[in-house]
Amino acid sequence: MAEGWKPAGWKLHGDGRTPPPGEVVAPDERLTWPRTAGIGAQHVVAMFGATFVFPLVMGLDPNLAVMMSGVATILFLLIVQGKVPSYLGTSASFVGGVFAIRAGVDSAQTDGWVTGAILVAGAVLALCGLLIHFLGQRIIHQVFPPVVTGAVVMLIGFGLAFVVADTYWPQDQWVALITMTFVFLVMVLFRGFIGRIAVLLGLVLGFALSWVLDRTAGPITSVLPGQNLRGAAGQACQPEGTYCVATAFPHDRVNLSAVESADWFGLPSMHAPDFKLSAILLVLPAVIALIAENTGHVKAVGEMTGADLDPLIGRAVFADGVGTVVTSSVGGAPTTTYAENIGVMAATRIYSTAAYYVAALIAILFGLCPKFGALVAATPGGVLGGVTVILYGMIGLLGAKIWIENRVDFADAVNTVPIGAGIILAIGPVVLEISDDFKLEGIALGTIVVLTGYHLLRQITVRMARPA
Repeated sequence: MAEGWKPAGWKLHGDGRTPPPGEVVAPDERLTWPRTAGIGAQHVVAMFGATFVFPLVMGLDPNLAVMMSGVATILFLLIVQGKVPSYLGTSASFVGGVFAIRAGVDSAQTDGWVTGAILVAGAVLALCGLLIHFLGQRIIHQVFPPVVTGAVVMLIGFGLAFVVADTYWPQDQWVALITMTFVFLVMVLFRGFIGRIAVLLGLVLGFALSWVLDRTAGPITSVLPGQNLRGAAGQACQPEGTYCVATAFPHDRVNLSAVESADWFGLPSMHAPDFKLSAILLVLPAVIALIAENTGHVKAVGEMTGADLDPLIGRAVFADGVGTVVTSSVGGAPTTTYAENIGVMAATRIYSTAAYYVAALIAILFGLCPKFGALVAATPGGVLGGVTVILYGMIGLLGAKIWIENRVDFADAVNTVPIGAGIILAIGPVVLEISDDFKLEGIALGTIVVLTGYHLLRQITVRMARPA
């Protein structure tokens, strides 16, 4: 990558059409603009499900989250000088903390506490990024050696398996299976541009198939998150919780009612953050996971592109923190670099940041156009199940690639024990209830176990090896 490269200076890769087999489109390169727009659209679709769903889970406005994710992504690309292709979508690491903040009280004031706590966490994350940048990447190598970074990348991918298994796949298992198989075939049989947008084509096919099935086979009976809530006696109940759960009911696979009622243009609802110390303390542990997550993502992109991106880790962490501060300052959701979009890059081998600028602009337009946002959000869960099982799996395998290329010694128990435990905790996802109001789970818990477990055991073995 040329020194002094600016976001507006992408070089055309070859003839701008289909790169020869084995070649990649570098971050400072692009295909023709129509093809770049297609890849950008694929990035939007890849991030949209989680970026839209996680704010809903946290009680925040999903349209605002989508719009601000575009703003945060542009800020990120500017801060990293266009050298780290990545999309900033909604972070799942804050979900547990937000649940704890809202426990027992859920009001407009609580919304302010949630976004205020997220804003402070974002500021802490940005400060950590500055420390990493100015103290040098050796800090990262000491804290995140290849065995740890590979594990973090792996648990980020595999730790999202429960989303596929529990949320998406059961909504329509056959559509999920057909969509997954279709993406398999397109990726393998079409080596050119068609193969590179296999995920987008799979989503289109799955959406169309679901629409056809609604009109030929009739409604499907399955569970939709947050709908048809029932208690132990089968009575309708609110809100969703341990004794009030979503239950199966007949429904169309494609529901366009939200599209019909949505406006063509409009600003999403916003609110100012409010600051409460107890709320802030509940979400601060997410910063640990985000540092590891950003580090893992940057290293994963570096592995895929063959570029040394380690000197930019501090900038990336800082940029993510800035993105979270900006989004939460208007009532939006926390951000993080997105595994889903890294999965798209792994599948397409197109790392052009031009596509990410396109994706960011599309996301901003989606946020300003509720009708288009509602259309993408209407993508059936079964279709998302067929696509995300591929994307999450490819992310997990990038972790193994880091291990192999760095020749990590798995005969050493210091490497195998904490890494294996952390991955299982993430995949579970296992929950550690520290108190009634605070718990760690899934990716956050697995990351902490990997980091602390590895370094603790390493120090013990070093001390034991010293002569008395």
